[in-house]
Amino acid sequence: MDDAKLSMNKESSVIKKPFIFLARWRSLPAYELVSYVLMFASVPMLANGIQPYDYQVVKIIILTILTLYSGFFASLIWNDITDFDIDAIAHPDRPIPAGRINKKRFFGIALIFSALTFIFAILISFLCFVIVGIAALFVAIHNRYLKRLIKLPAYSEIFGPIQWIVVVIFGFLAISSTISTDSEIILNFSFFGFLSTSYKAIGQMITLIIFTYFADTSHDIAEGIHDADADSTHGVKTYATTFGKEKAAGISLIMFIISGVFGVVLFLESILSLIFFIVFLIIFVYTLFFPLKLLKSGKQEIEKQGLIAGRKLYDYLLFTFDIIFIGLIIQVFIQINL
Repeated sequence: MDDAKLSMNKESSVIKKPFIFLARWRSLPAYELVSYVLMFASVPMLANGIQPYDYQVVKIIILTILTLYSGFFASLIWNDITDFDIDAIAHPDRPIPAGRINKKRFFGIALIFSALTFIFAILISFLCFVIVGIAALFVAIHNRYLKRLIKLPAYSEIFGPIQWIVVVIFGFLAISSTISTDSEIILNFSFFGFLSTSYKAIGQMITLIIFTYFADTSHDIAEGIHDADADSTHGVKTYATTFGKEKAAGISLIMFIISGVFGVVLFLESILSLIFFIVFLIIFVYTLFFPLKLLKSGKQEIEKQGLIAGRKLYDYLLFTFDIIFIGLIIQVFIQINL
């Protein structure tokens, strides 16, 4: 009996270990993990519009969350594997430089999350599967080779935000490639499936892509100031390593302001309500304090402030998507009860 219990405890331990490791892996705050669920759900909801959700739409939203969450973990792990030498200088507490896990085992975990990403994507549509494949290929080549080999000024941070742009494209594609409606634009790709969308939906997607690009770039630049010395050592071209830390702080602020402009444009051109606009302005004004403080930082404190500003700018990106989700939920609820 004791042997059976011992065997069951061992099996339970094996199952729990990966989850325990992931929970402690990056010390991700609870609000961030919840925010990703709302973020990944918000884009297909925006694409679907203000109307009652049937089983098919709910299924697509859930599969989109699962696909993008798996892809998020896969991307972060691949980044930790490819950047372990940079992290040894800039982030020595991360799992590989800290010795909590070796690259071979981490590689295996990355493969599992990558496989889940593809499985969930194909359950939505073949076009979603294709976009995931293209994104995975870019991330792998960019992280492993391009960002160290290409000497284009600030290359790493110019192309890094593409990973978040995929979230927007995927969310819209998940709806337009699965729900056939009387839309303005209907494209049939035979084996690859179809696209059913409208000019308004495409306009919303493009505006959200532009917002996402500049919001994430402002965050990347600020954090890049903290990582500048390590990046420079390994030949990674960021705004800080290319133009200097002080100028990078100014560029981060400009990128943030541009994102704010497109956040307003998104409200004006989309189905989002005044609730989104008011909360977005509050978050924007609050966040503005941190890139401004970064810009005024002296040489002694600019790296520390870069880390703080980077965190706040990242929260700004996440929370904007979260209030899109919350605003749409409220609008749908009101519509159903009218």
